[in-house]
Amino acid sequence: MSEHQDVILYESKHQEKDFVQPHSHATHQILYVLDGQGRCKLNDRDFPLKPDSMIVIPPSTEHSILAASKMTVLILEFSRVHVDSESRELLISPVFAESKVWSLNLFSSSEVRKLLRKMLYEQSQKNIDYKLGIKLLLSQLLFILMRANQSMAQQDSNTLRSSWLKEYIDSNFYQITSIEEMAGKMGISSRYMNQMFSEVYEQTPMRYLTEVRLTRVKKMLTETDLDIVTICFEVGFESLSTFYRVFKKQVGVPPHRYRTTYAGRE
Repeated sequence: MSEHQDVILYESKHQEKDFVQPHSHATHQILYVLDGQGRCKLNDRDFPLKPDSMIVIPPSTEHSILAASKMTVLILEFSRVHVDSESRELLISPVFAESKVWSLNLFSSSEVRKLLRKMLYEQSQKNIDYKLGIKLLLSQLLFILMRANQSMAQQDSNTLRSSWLKEYIDSNFYQITSIEEMAGKMGISSRYMNQMFSEVYEQTPMRYLTEVRLTRVKKMLTETDLDIVTICFEVGFESLSTFYRVFKKQVGVPPHRYRTTYAGRE
């Protein structure tokens, strides 16, 4: 495809063990896996492929594909000249900032498939305005991918922040006093922190804090002779009554019975 050739979309079928040798293009490419399994190498980075995997290939990116089974791939190829200047900055730049393989969520994959089918239809008609239709559909596709890229970047950021919070709890469980304290250290609201942490670890930060404290308590009950009051305050509980209530609710027995039952066994 030359720099000034039209946007093209075509289907590529691969048999098991077919190998597309490393190569590159001067154009932008989006490869969408309709069915089958395989692997893709982008600039020496290896990625697995499965249905709804989408490969984003910026110009001059060396890439190759190995089919692990029969595999059908839709290939969309275009040049920057086919997108207006504003879209080049707002859509192409973020979507093609790097080569990668995306696993789209159910909604995004459905929208992408729908737009690709529409583009195939417009391409097959070749009436007087089909080129305009394809370019409009291309802009819609890039817009969806731009939004999906933003969403994935946000998820990655939340994963990193949640990991930091988990490590903070692991190291400071004995001195954390409230959820507001943790949220303040992260510079976000407690509500957003709860949502973010729960999406990654399927529990709230306070629930995880309680688990960490109780794990420490059980270890101290079975491996030391410290009295229960000392243990209670050493792990960060602010009152003995709260400690007894939480321990019995989560463990099933009071702390002293746990000690007499399990001391010397762990």
